[in-house]
Amino acid sequence: MKPLLLGLAIATAVTACATATSPTGRSQQVGAVSQEQLNQMGEQAFAQAKAQNRLSTNSSQTNYVRCVVNSVTRELPANWQANWETALFADESPNAFALPGGKVGINTGIFTVARNQDQLAAVIAHEVGHVVSRHHDERITRQMGAQAGLGILGAIVGSQYGQGAANAAGQVGGAAVQAGLLLPNNRTQELEADVVGQQLMAKAGFDPVQAVNLWQNMIAASSSRQPEWLSTHPDPQSRIQELRQRAGSLASTYQQARSSGRTPRCG
Repeated sequence: MKPLLLGLAIATAVTACATATSPTGRSQQVGAVSQEQLNQMGEQAFAQAKAQNRLSTNSSQTNYVRCVVNSVTRELPANWQANWETALFADESPNAFALPGGKVGINTGIFTVARNQDQLAAVIAHEVGHVVSRHHDERITRQMGAQAGLGILGAIVGSQYGQGAANAAGQVGGAAVQAGLLLPNNRTQELEADVVGQQLMAKAGFDPVQAVNLWQNMIAASSSRQPEWLSTHPDPQSRIQELRQRAGSLASTYQQARSSGRTPRCG
């Protein structure tokens, strides 16, 4: 009886999805779950990640990351304003994530590639860009539509956010929903998060040119194996070129932010 009810609930949710427009003007299918549900799932996944992964005890680095997160999220539209929570994980892999509900997770390994506050802002703004572009909503809606009635509860696969976050996928209907939170982003969403994130960091008073330097560092650090961030992009050099071109067009935004007093001093 419960599987039947769940199936009916999923089918109802899928039929209720709607077409929306992303921050870059792209048409999206969203709405299989409510924003409130998305926030709850993000909070659950974040709590599980903190419970199952070691948090850094370096207060200086934690405050540094929190300062950059606060500077970036302060520039979000009013409907995305929240008390964003930050966690710094003691993990050598250069990775980061943001989740609905105002959650940002950073691995200490990110400092090997994000070597100043502007480069760290590029990381954080990119990840926050996924949230405000409703990419989690979009992935969940797509997954529910594709997998309803076909073993949706066993859908969790590898996660770019680490095993701890992946293990959070255990709630009712959680497999499809958490997969939408945790599965690696596709090329379209990655490019869109680049655009939104670079705009956001410039508005916050971080140099958008440093997004280029960040990705150059990521490629240099990858040696023979691509880091997970680059896995969805067949041509990282093309991505860097796009970031470089946008940085030029965002120079005035950056200068205006600085002139208006948005001069972050995080570290």
